[in-house]
Amino acid sequence: MEKTQKTVVLGVCGGIAAYKVAQVASTLTQQGIDVHVIMTKNATQFVTPLTFESLTGNRVVVDTFDRNFQWDVKHVSLAKRADVFLIAPATANIIAKMAYGLADDMLSTTVLAASCPKIVVPAMNTGMYENPATQRNLEILRRDGMAVMEPGVGRLACRDVGKGRLPRIEEIVECTRFYLSQKDLQGKTVLVTAGPTQEALDPVRYLTNHSTGKMGYAIAAAAARRGAKTILVSGPTGLQVPFGVECLPVKSAQEMFEAVTGRAPACDMIIKAAAVADYRPSQVSEQKMKKSDGQLNLSLQRTQDILGYLGEHKRPGQVLCGFSMETQNLLENSQRKLIKKNADCIVANNLFEPGAGFGVDTNVVTLITRQGHETLPQMEKSQVAQVLLDTLARMLPAQESGVSDQCEL
Repeated sequence: MEKTQKTVVLGVCGGIAAYKVAQVASTLTQQGIDVHVIMTKNATQFVTPLTFESLTGNRVVVDTFDRNFQWDVKHVSLAKRADVFLIAPATANIIAKMAYGLADDMLSTTVLAASCPKIVVPAMNTGMYENPATQRNLEILRRDGMAVMEPGVGRLACRDVGKGRLPRIEEIVECTRFYLSQKDLQGKTVLVTAGPTQEALDPVRYLTNHSTGKMGYAIAAAAARRGAKTILVSGPTGLQVPFGVECLPVKSAQEMFEAVTGRAPACDMIIKAAAVADYRPSQVSEQKMKKSDGQLNLSLQRTQDILGYLGEHKRPGQVLCGFSMETQNLLENSQRKLIKKNADCIVANNLFEPGAGFGVDTNVVTLITRQGHETLPQMEKSQVAQVLLDTLARMLPAQESGVSDQCEL
């Protein structure tokens, strides 16, 4: 599990997007990360240092020769302390400096001295971004091992429309968290299912459930942060695919069955968090079914049991986890499911438990294994995901559990 206190050095350059980066600093700080901000002098024309100081609780560094600090060679001490160096917004100027090793201000000097993972978030006018010189410099940074985020496309401050917008705040935070995390699942392949399925009645209507996919997406995000090659097989949701995750979108239970079983043999860990339909219409009308004055009776047939199939075909060393949502007899029903499906773990919760269920950001779950069960207190779904992965990682064969404290770029 990742350490509780990590340090991010945030380099803020002189672009109009600098005001958006204040939210990045705030979010990372609220997540328990120690954020230290270095601003270029031009950046202070867009946002004051006081803004970042108020959000992070740390003094902002601007001047290389500021005499008001305790003497500790600030650019060296920050470089050594940083677990991740985030440069956002990264202007064409700082990108050029980093590419050629120039160090003529506090930010460029500290970047040059830092050996931690570096994330570069370009944001600038489209013409500047697409200029061959900028593209050449970005390629140099990639070859040097830096992570370069793709800018967004849209209307810019200069009223041009094109590529050069700062990526979404959530994407920047997620990318930073990815490089902060311990990579104890490096070399593993983890498959996660999430969301509901939709079983068509006709071209207009379908049968579904209330799943939003939040729990499965949280697990996929956590697995990717911990270094696993992560495959997310997702039913229809409105959620953003987590950073570093390969997503296979599906709609029906049959599509999910085919996607999962096709990838399963190569996976070290499979976590079935999706709410898959147990039944589907026996017949699907090619045209919209018109309403009538009488009742409508639907004939339903069973869908294929994905977890059951995986349990039957589980290879040695593979870890299989299912989910169980109940409204009564939680432990009894979930323990029977564990044995019947040949699973290694069942994550069980009660729909009527406050803070659990569909559409909320928290969960209250009981982890059921062959050795017993543990009921977790109410916590964020992202925290549940970490505890679950801790439990499942301990089940992996000892010779396969490659643990590394280094962030791989």
